[in-house]
Amino acid sequence: MARFFKFHSTADLAAEARRLNISLPLSEDLAPLFRPVHVGPFTAGNSLCVQPMEGCDCKIDGNPDELTFRRYQRFGAGGAKLIWAEAAAVVPEGRATPRQLLVAEHTRAGLRTMLQICRDAHRSAIGNDDDLIIGLQLTHSGRYSHPRPLIAVHDPILDPRTIADKKTGRTVDATYPTLTDDDLKRLVDRYVDAAKIAHEVGYQFVDIKQCHRYLLNELLAARNRPGPYGGSLENRTRLPRDIVQAIRSEVPGLMVASRIGIYDSIPYRKPGSGSSDGEPCPHETPLACAWGTSPTDHRIPDLTEPIAWIREMVALGVSLINTSMGNPYSCPHIVRPFETPPPDGYETPEHPLVGVDRHFGLTEAVQRAIPNVPVIGSGYSYLHEFLPQAGAANLQEGRCTIVGVGRATLSQPDFVRQLQETGKLDRKRICRTFSYCTALMRSKHNELGQFATGCPPFDKEAYGQLWEDAKRK
Repeated sequence: MARFFKFHSTADLAAEARRLNISLPLSEDLAPLFRPVHVGPFTAGNSLCVQPMEGCDCKIDGNPDELTFRRYQRFGAGGAKLIWAEAAAVVPEGRATPRQLLVAEHTRAGLRTMLQICRDAHRSAIGNDDDLIIGLQLTHSGRYSHPRPLIAVHDPILDPRTIADKKTGRTVDATYPTLTDDDLKRLVDRYVDAAKIAHEVGYQFVDIKQCHRYLLNELLAARNRPGPYGGSLENRTRLPRDIVQAIRSEVPGLMVASRIGIYDSIPYRKPGSGSSDGEPCPHETPLACAWGTSPTDHRIPDLTEPIAWIREMVALGVSLINTSMGNPYSCPHIVRPFETPPPDGYETPEHPLVGVDRHFGLTEAVQRAIPNVPVIGSGYSYLHEFLPQAGAANLQEGRCTIVGVGRATLSQPDFVRQLQETGKLDRKRICRTFSYCTALMRSKHNELGQFATGCPPFDKEAYGQLWEDAKRK
């Protein structure tokens, strides 16, 4: 039974927002969702984006597999004019799972096929792909790399929650090595190599991923790291700066974007007893490693540094920003406001609408700071069938330029076509944020060491049996 989401109309939703003293604009005029958007040298035919959603369904060698192709066929046919393809590692050791996408010479053909399937499906369903923009997210998973963590800095709150040895359960401690300055410096060329492949294959942009506590996001918070990649803001942004500059120099025809975390918060945990709501992990202030966060109160975002860095990225030639926040492994309620946690998670410690409001408000602050660059907002999936009304209002008020949809695309990949054809989403296939997709993603007990993820309740054809297998431990 729903704990929070009991709304039957926009009036119900607006009343709850007022009760919570949060801002949640809603508009019945959905026209802003379908206006074209200029993005760098391209034009997207509408203002809706499929956000990067990893399927954990690639082959062990990093090539896309049948379920991967199926997802991008469905995304392409869905009608969104900006499709942000999922995280693809730039080095094998930087993959987050044994089934994460990899950019390498041996995956070049698979990446091209994935892109072509997506475009062909779009042309078949929509009739024109001249105004379709497709990019590829480039990543290094850092602390969350498989099979072992590759950490940039020792984080006093995250280290005890980071498994260093899965066989023994040993966690990261002060003796665990961090990546050296040379290790980090060498990654610049690997990002450039990946960008060249993406461009040659036909992707129109690459995303330099700086969110969710993966490597580049961790470096942004590395105040306690010595040397050229830690301490000052200039040093903490050195690696992504060098990557952006190198790609802009060596692959000048490729647009550069960045999905960037703008508020880290700190890790949460299940409480020992009493309430089932998540609670902050024990910590000391000032916080040592929290980007975009007040050093004295983890509940308070501080966008001073994120906005300064985003402005610099724009000056360096970054043409598109996608805001996100939090850490899906340690504070998922910040990243994706939810109704029900995955089996290994905690109950949300705040009303999910508070999290939605945080996404919308912080995104607005970034968009106001860079008014001439499109910013994609996140945090919409929790709103169920009222997602379009919130997106349209945010666009109309200039709080963002593009509405990004993540989890909700797994249950209803044709959400844009639904809106165009009927003016509403199909209520029978709306994501209810029950975290089935996350639970599948966290399941590792098969011969590949990773279950593919999707939406078992609304896509039983592909994920029904996988969900049954995942439940058997």
